[in-house]
Amino acid sequence: MEFLPKKIDDYACLHSQEENQVLKDLNRETWAKVLIPRMLSGHLQGRTLSMFSKMIKPKNILEIGTYTGYSAICLCEGLEENGKLHTIDINEELKEISSKYFKKANIEDKVEQHIGNAMEIIPGLDLTWDLVFIDADKENYSNYFDLVIDKMALGGFLVADNVLWSGKVVEPISEKDMETKEIINFNDKIHQSDRVENVLMPIRDGLMVCRKIK
Repeated sequence: MEFLPKKIDDYACLHSQEENQVLKDLNRETWAKVLIPRMLSGHLQGRTLSMFSKMIKPKNILEIGTYTGYSAICLCEGLEENGKLHTIDINEELKEISSKYFKKANIEDKVEQHIGNAMEIIPGLDLTWDLVFIDADKENYSNYFDLVIDKMALGGFLVADNVLWSGKVVEPISEKDMETKEIINFNDKIHQSDRVENVLMPIRDGLMVCRKIK
């Protein structure tokens, strides 16, 4: 589902900073070789994540859902000089592509890749997160929030992708549609939490942006 008319979306992209060549190449290779390429963050969302990161200037970033590495490269653009991004994905087969492009982007020393179940990996990462990006395993969004909120810096930011879920969040849903149910539960949980202030942005498939205040 497109939330903006294509002409408006194209106009927004044309009037946003252009992707660099590494991101263009990664975008092209993902669409050519990887299943479900629409999972890629893409131009407009990528520039949005880059801008968030540059405003925050994080020391430690946690990304849940590496995919082919596009969003990680964008997030790294705002890292402070000695900062680090830890990114987690359960699909080991995608690591070859992401690692290749991390090297091309000259950020391989800034990225720590973890392969496995994020629910098991996150508790073992003894760091304070300035920025968290959630983009994997929709049924665990609320669990991820519970796992990371205590490890986030006061004033730190959490961004979750796909929170409009192709518009399904405002449509009647099947009892069997657990992913949509969990996205709705997550959105409600965030909006009702007294530990964050939040705004849901209708960028691409929806970005929930939260700032830890308590």
